[in-house]
Parts: sequence; C-alpha cells; structure tokens
Amino acid sequence: MRVVFLGSPPFALPVFERLLGSAHAPVALVTPPDKPRGRGMKVERSPLVERAQAEQLAILQPATTKDAAFVAALGNLAPDVLLVASYGEILRQELLSLAPQGALNVHASLLPRWRGASPIQAALLAGDTETGVSIQRMVLALDEGDVLLARRTPIAARENAGELLQRLAQLGGEAAVEALDQLAAGTARFTPQDPAQATYARKIPKERGRIDWSRSAVEIDRHVRAFTPWPGARTTLDGQDVVLLRVRPVAGRHDAAPGTLFAERDTLQVATVDGLLAIERLKTSGKGELDAAAWLRGARLAAGARFGA
Repeated sequence: MRVVFLGSPPFALPVFERLLGSAHAPVALVTPPDKPRGRGMKVERSPLVERAQAEQLAILQPATTKDAAFVAALGNLAPDVLLVASYGEILRQELLSLAPQGALNVHASLLPRWRGASPIQAALLAGDTETGVSIQRMVLALDEGDVLLARRTPIAARENAGELLQRLAQLGGEAAVEALDQLAAGTARFTPQDPAQATYARKIPKERGRIDWSRSAVEIDRHVRAFTPWPGARTTLDGQDVVLLRVRPVAGRHDAAPGTLFAERDTLQVATVDGLLAIERLKTSGKGELDAAAWLRGARLAAGARFGA
C-alpha cells in the first residue's frame, strides 16, 4: 500500500520512525511549516522533516490543508491510505476521500474516553490508572470514527505527561503498523464507539498551568504531572514565577494557609488544603532545573513564605 503520513512532533516522531522500519514505509510526509523557536526565534527544521529528508521522501508543508494546491499535490501522490498522528488540524472530507482505504488516526487514549486535543493530560488530571492508544478511522466528527484496534498500558504512579507521551507514541507506532498489516491483508475489522461512554479533553491554553493552592495535595500532584513539560505547573514566590517539576503528596498535618512553605534541612514541603506536598524538583525564572536541596541553598526563604501569595 502507498501510505502518506501526516503528523507533527513530538508525538508523531516515534510513530513515523516505526513506520519507516516496517513494510509500510510512507511515500511522503505531510507536516505543518517549520516555526521560529528558542530565544533567537530562528526557524528550526522539524525533526520529522529531517528524518524524511534522510529517507529522500516527498515532503509537503502546507500552511493549511484547505489549500487547493496542497489537495492537488496530495492527490498526485495517489495514496492508498493516510496515516495521521497529532497533525493539529481537522481534515476535511475532500482529503479523507483521497485514499481508497481512508484515513487512520493514531489517538493517545482508549476511545471513546478522552476524545479531543489533550487526552494524555486529561487522563493524568482525572487520576486514570490506565490509558493506551486507539487506531480509528477518521470521520468529520471529533474522534468519533470506528476503532480498528486499541492497545492498553498502565499509567505509572509518578509518570508525567512528557514521559507518558513518549511511551504512548512508541505504542502508537506499533499499533499503527499492526493496523496497516490488517488493512493490507483484508482482515481489518472496525468497531463503532459507544457514544454514552465518551469523555472530552479540550485544548490546553498556557494559563491552565497555573496552580490553584485551594486544591488537595493529590489534585495538585496530578496537575504538576499533567502539565509537565508543557505548559508547566506554575506558581509565584515573591513576585517571580516558579515551575514545579516533580512533587509528591506526603503524610502530615498543618494549620498553615495553603501555599505556605516548610523548609527543613534539604527538604521542602508546601501546605495544601488537606495535607502536605513535598517539592522534589523545580525551576525559577532565568535558572535551570534544580532539586529542592540545591534550590534551598540559595533561596533564603522568609518565615511564612507562601507560593501564590
């Protein structure tokens, strides 16, 4: 089969790599235009583009998939199937109909749970103990297409969104190849989703990372894991932003206001409405990531210092 791959990093990269090493190596890559990055805002080539160039694949980078020239170029590639992984744009029926075998989407959840743009973060925020990937047929409705196959995996107790994304991307690559194997062999069987079981994960704005200290220790722990590395679980101390990178609920009682910091030797804890949260790693504005002990050596905390005050 002639496969055209549509995706954007970071989730799409491991899926693309797995595809390249399979019997279904794509004939072309479709990915959004490269963007300025870093402090100098220099345009950096996407790792997907670099990998596709190394394989001498055709590369299409449309500003929008609605562009008529792009639609024509994609049609000229004569794809049998489109494989999509985190492309970031809803595809119209005009595109979905280009390939006789349709379009398959690698989605980072066990559909119909967590349809939408941020399934990994949603699973962590909800305290789910299990997630996975689904290979679904793409339709015009949001993640409502029939599921060809799904692969499950437990969520580790301390796993954050970045770590889980990498695992699910690897799992998604394996599942995508298996799905294409079935499609090529004529053994693919699609199962409709149960709409009564559907939940939704909305796109995450940057400000969503701000920590609400009126929440419980467990909820704040989930928040930190869900929003690491992006957009970052943020709070403030003495007017400066602090990003919490790794925390852990701990046993203990207090009568302090939520957000109050407790420092003793090399340990740093913060009060929540129902207990304490140990801060293990954090980052302040203009400085790199530090463990709590290293941060405390230069922090000079005042008595009664509070996050978010």
